[in-house]
Amino acid sequence: MIDIINNVWQWIREDYHSWPLRFVAEFTAWLISVGCAMTMAITIPHPPFLILYPLFIAGCGMMAWAAWTRRSFGMLANYVLLVTIDTLGLTRLLLS
Repeated sequence: MIDIINNVWQWIREDYHSWPLRFVAEFTAWLISVGCAMTMAITIPHPPFLILYPLFIAGCGMMAWAAWTRRSFGMLANYVLLVTIDTLGLTRLLLS
């Protein structure tokens, strides 16, 4: 078990050292995603969409950039689609 933890820690360190800005962007986007999900769950049935939508869109945009730099088509397609869907949702919210 300790070997697994050491291998994961080494992998994280190597990822950070290979491109620190991307690592920080991905970590920040992950924190945003978890924070938005927790806020949504806690505030149901009336979540603060005007706060959550822009945050989630920003986090997805950061992950899309990271996916581009990693040359990961699947992740890029996913996050571009999420940015598009949530931008449309935010637009509808602002126009309602």
